[in-house]
Amino acid sequence: MKQTALILAALALLSGCGASVNSGSLPPVPTAISSPAPEQPLPDLSAPQNDRSEEESGMTLLVQIGEYTFTALWEDNAAARTLADWAAEGPVTVSLRDYGGFEKVGSLKESLPAEDRQFTTGAGDIMLYNGDQIVLFYGSNSWSYTPLGHVEDLTGWQEALSGGEVTVTFSVPE
Repeated sequence: MKQTALILAALALLSGCGASVNSGSLPPVPTAISSPAPEQPLPDLSAPQNDRSEEESGMTLLVQIGEYTFTALWEDNAAARTLADWAAEGPVTVSLRDYGGFEKVGSLKESLPAEDRQFTTGAGDIMLYNGDQIVLFYGSNSWSYTPLGHVEDLTGWQEALSGGEVTVTFSVPE
């Protein structure tokens, strides 16, 4: 009987200690966590994340590589506008060499205004690298570039850029 009384006394003492902890200086522990509803919808993470601006200028240039001619939609930035201005004065021709098995790169006659940002490129992307090199992608790469434009209809793109050195000519449509 003494043993039962001691157990009951110990339990009463322990339950009193627990009550004094919550009634002291410590705040009560929440039983559920709630967060306010987001004010903006969450982004669609199933879409490819490319960091590419969808702000295109509506300006087009022709991209001729050998016997193939492609139409590129150019970005609305200073570099793309400058290249388009050059092409309006006459065709701009650049020799490109293969680099890394996913792009062709060549030097421009002078630098364009660069606004480099991190991109994951894809086939058809036309980028400015280091301010004075134009890059045409037939594969993918992640690096810091200034976007110039993009070729949507890639029919023949891979064939046009295959092999070693190629010559590309940028011109305005008539």
